[in-house]
Amino acid sequence: MRSKWLFPAVFAATVFAQIPAEVKPALDRITPGDLKGDVSFLASDLLEGRATPSPGLDIAAEFIASKFRAVGLDPGGDDGFFQTAHLKQVEPDMTGFKLELANGKETISLETDSVAVRNMAPVDLAGVETVKSGATDRKGKVVLITMRDLRHYGGLDDLRKSGAAMIIVTGFRPHPGPRIVVDDSENVPVVFVRSDRVTALLKADAAVKVTAHIAAPKQKAIVVRNVAGVLRGSDPVVKDTYVLVTAHYDHIGIKTEGKGDRIYNGANDDASGTASMMEVAGALSRLPVKPKRSVVFIAFFGEEAGLLGSKWYGSHPAVPLVKTVADVNLEQMGRTDDDSGRQVNNATMTGFDFSDVPQIFAKAGELTGVKVYKDNNRSDPFFARSDNQALADSGVPAHTMAVAFEFSDYHGVGDEWQKLDYENMAKVDRMVTLGVWMLAQSDKVPNWNASNPEAKKYVAAAAKLHDSAAAGATK
Repeated sequence: MRSKWLFPAVFAATVFAQIPAEVKPALDRITPGDLKGDVSFLASDLLEGRATPSPGLDIAAEFIASKFRAVGLDPGGDDGFFQTAHLKQVEPDMTGFKLELANGKETISLETDSVAVRNMAPVDLAGVETVKSGATDRKGKVVLITMRDLRHYGGLDDLRKSGAAMIIVTGFRPHPGPRIVVDDSENVPVVFVRSDRVTALLKADAAVKVTAHIAAPKQKAIVVRNVAGVLRGSDPVVKDTYVLVTAHYDHIGIKTEGKGDRIYNGANDDASGTASMMEVAGALSRLPVKPKRSVVFIAFFGEEAGLLGSKWYGSHPAVPLVKTVADVNLEQMGRTDDDSGRQVNNATMTGFDFSDVPQIFAKAGELTGVKVYKDNNRSDPFFARSDNQALADSGVPAHTMAVAFEFSDYHGVGDEWQKLDYENMAKVDRMVTLGVWMLAQSDKVPNWNASNPEAKKYVAAAAKLHDSAAAGATK
């Protein structure tokens, strides 16, 4: 049976005839072969999984910059096409580690193999009182919280602002090795614990006290780079407003042990998004008349390490955030073997009802034969899991476009370039190109959906962004 979103040939011809004549040649420039070439290089063994930081990541950055130069984009960084970030790589020092939780009846002593530590300074606590996450008075106390509840209390950043002495998170244990820190906001130490006994303490009413010793972590300075290029707008009135097209170019590197293939090539996640972003840039740059607004193309580092490149950009924007009308972030654009079923002529966006942006791409999809839809199970939960989040937190309407949310070898060594559907990827990228052009060409700007409770914080962030800009303009 023909799927309802696969257009019959006659209807497809009618739909394509509606695409503005001035932009159609740009869509035609996007080919499966070009995309395959880009992805196969970015996801090659030579780049060793593009970990942040690594020589492979640096090679990828140079490749992206060369593509931006080739299509005539203007440099968008502080060093040509590169936006340089000076960060810290932090590795826990578990020498002399001690963490005890006592409730008067029993004392639980945790071993290093059941914890992962995030601290920026040494920790010494003796019998400090614990409170559960919902407590209003957390200052100087140890907060006990489950991983599941963490999101409901604003995440780690909000808990840190409460002045807690330590945060203990149960039910999840991240990788205990080195991590990268964007800023010094991690002033409150966090210990992730996988222990059924500690989880039981959260459910009990008895008072719990914590004694802990954690050495200062080992630190070293690192330099990593976002890659940014600008397609200047053509309209004298709105050329200094911006649409962002973004993707992350890093992945998770190499397995530390094991036999056989140990390289996490990251073809779909996210060489496919990076290649798509570059091809959209190439297509729009060849238009004889550029879009009215400027379009900024950015490849972010460190998404897999905690959305690091986009967080850096959010606090060090290449163009003013108040003049940035939208961001479309591209993730996992090439695989059609989604765990929920095959996705052909389909694309989805996270936070589908959070702003006007997805409706613009839905219209672009109607014109190009691609159904842009809301995944009712995953659209909202996945909103915070990609690089759109930092822009959204700043008030900019920002969403992630994807074809597959999850697939069989997601974050596995099997995510290689040969498994992508480049014909479908090219079709979806033509839709993305048209949607970006529509955003950049429109006199109207998208807005957050004030009637959606899930978008409330972003509505407030946008108001704060524009109010701050207005206040600054009057000084």
